[in-house]
Formats: sequence, structure tokens, C-alpha cells
Amino acid sequence: MPSTLPQAFPGSIDAPTMRHARRDLLSLALMDARNHTLHLLAQFEAAAVRLPVPPAAGSDQDPLWLAGHIGWFAEAWIGRNTQRSQGTACPSRPTRLASIDSRADAWWGDAGESRAEHPDAAATRAYLLETLESTLELLEKSPDDDAALYFYRLALFHEDLAGEQLMVLAQLHGVPLILAPAESLQVRPPLLMPAVQWQLGSEPGGFVFDNEKWAHEVAVPEFEIDAQAVTWAQFVEFVDDGGYDRPEFWQPEGWEWLQVLARLEGRRGPRFVEQIGVASGAVMQTRFGRAVRMAGNQAAMHLSWWEADAWCRWAGRRLPTEVEWEYAAATAGRRGFHWGAAHEWTAGTFRPWPGFTPDPWSEYSTPSFGNARAMRGASFATRARLRYVRYRGFALPTQDELFVGFRSCAY
Repeated sequence: MPSTLPQAFPGSIDAPTMRHARRDLLSLALMDARNHTLHLLAQFEAAAVRLPVPPAAGSDQDPLWLAGHIGWFAEAWIGRNTQRSQGTACPSRPTRLASIDSRADAWWGDAGESRAEHPDAAATRAYLLETLESTLELLEKSPDDDAALYFYRLALFHEDLAGEQLMVLAQLHGVPLILAPAESLQVRPPLLMPAVQWQLGSEPGGFVFDNEKWAHEVAVPEFEIDAQAVTWAQFVEFVDDGGYDRPEFWQPEGWEWLQVLARLEGRRGPRFVEQIGVASGAVMQTRFGRAVRMAGNQAAMHLSWWEADAWCRWAGRRLPTEVEWEYAAATAGRRGFHWGAAHEWTAGTFRPWPGFTPDPWSEYSTPSFGNARAMRGASFATRARLRYVRYRGFALPTQDELFVGFRSCAY
């Protein structure tokens, strides 16, 4: 069986430079992304895993709906969108043509009604193949400029994001995926970063997610930051010191979250962990349905923001700000700053930057502003196309099912 994550194509379709890709590379990348989606869907089918369809129109917790939604999203913004050539100037509710499948909006759309009938895997696969064919035909005739290619690039990155979410669901439901072993980190001393005036965010040109807009200058005082994500060996010390039983390390909301989980499932450690502690000599974490011994120098993962913050309070440290993380990641690689083993929580609440305006896919960032926490970096499940140092991820502070860890800074 092939690896779940396709290998990068040298210098082309699986690199951050895809933000500037033109028609030929985009065509190849879109086929690559769709093959990845179909491969993941096949793994769910083989494992006979599917959640019950919720009463309200589908959910990103339902792998079959999520796979079909990938095709629906591309068709809605490309094949059906009469204003697609306008790029980011396209309205958030453009004039749309009918779908190639009359049931698409009800089955896979953003909003719909409770339905007695729902698509099966065969119908979903057929729709994914048809929408890809339509997208590629339109791409071949598209002008080769940023505005005309905007929605093709958006569809590609949306599919990559949804592909990682499918892998999150595979982890949640024990779907066996063939993956390389978790990366072992070379643990280095923290790095001292000099004060700087940093351009935080992305510059115009190519594809830019709306929450990265736009680059603006931020004064950054000198700070010290970990060279790598916090490892299991470091996190075990917190657990052994009673970290999950000592409210003084937790913010009130985080302690309340933990107590609910303690009552429901006896939680006294990270999610998916079956065994942890110096006395036991190991961290055993369920990984895609199989218990795996995690090495001490591997990044601690499946941690909520509350757990990351509690560890930092216990250690007398703090989470980095977004600008500290970005500055270090962009400039300190040769000094040993390593990222990409796991997504990483940052200190800040996820908020828009000065002058923010939503792009046509207005549901992407705006609903999460003020509620989610900002994440940076990437995980083993992130396609290389999305491994961009200025990319901003986000999630609610309670979300511990994601492939997320953290690093710390000195006060």
C-alpha cells in the first residue's frame, strides 16, 4: 500500500512556491491533491469507519461529508462561479450556476437541511472525479495571472487543509494509515533572538490567505525561545510533578476544561496517551489505532492550548507570540531553530491584523477571530505546499485532537 503522504515533487508541486504557481503546475498539483483525498477516503472505506451523519447538513467530523465537500468547494468557487476571474474582488456570494449534481448543495454544501438520504462513498468518489475534470478544463482556458488563478490556488490549499483534517479524523477513529515514524528532534539549547523591527505577515503577490494580510512592522524586544518544540521527555516531568492535579498551573477556564474530562474519562494526561511517566519508563500514545512507544526526543503532540499554557506556567516560561515565532522561524534556521514536527500554539488569541478585510471565502477566518488561538508551523500531516513560515493556523483552545504541540520562551 502506498504511503498516505505523497512524496514532494522536486522544486514543483509540493513546495510553498505553489502560492505563485501558474497553470501547468496548478493542474498537476490539483490532480495530486485529489489523488490524496481519494486515497484517504479509501482508507476509511477499508476500515469501515464513518460517523453517523448529524442532523444538520453534514459536519467536518464526518469523513465522507468532508471528502465530498472538497469537490463541492472547488465547484462552487470555480465551475459554478460566474465571477471567478475577479479573484479576491469576487463577492462572497457570487452568481452561481447549477451544480453538475443536483444533490450537491444538499449533500456536501456549506449549509443545508436535514436529509433522509445521504451520499455513499461511490457517489462521493464520482463527484470528486467529475468536479476535478471540470476544474482542469476551466484552468486550461484561464488567463495566467494572479486574479484569474486565485480560486484555483484557493481550491488547492483548501483541499490540502481538508486532507489534514481527514487524517485527524483517521487518528480519532483508529483508521490505520501507513506513515513514517514520528520525527526525532535534535534537542538544542534555547536561542537568544536580538531585538528587531519585524515585518509581520505576507506581502502582496501570488496567493495569500486573508488572515495573513498584510505585512506590517512590529517592534520585537530581545527574547529567548526554544530551538524545537517541547518534547515528550520534557512534558513527562510536568505530569510526574502532578501537573494535572495542581490548579495553580492552570488558567480557570483550562482547569474547568480538565475537570470535565477527568469526570468523563479520567483524563490525567494528553489525549490518546495510554501510559505516561518516569516510573513507567515510556509514553505510549495511540497512533492511528495502534499503541506506539514515543521517544523522549519526539515532539509532544495532541495537546490543547490549556495544557501548553499550564506546562509553561509550571516551567516558569511562556508561550511565544506570533511575531516571535515567525521572526525566529524565518531567520534562525541556521542556528538550530526547527519547526514542522507539529503545529505549535502561540500565546495570542487569533485576531485580524490592522486593515484586515475578508476574502471571498469569508467563512475561513472571520468566525474564529476572538475565539480561537493562533497556531504556527506545520505537522507531519501537512502538505509541503502549506509549510509557509507566515501561514497562520487557528483552533479553539480545547482542541487536542489536532497534530499540535508547542515551544516556550523565557520571561
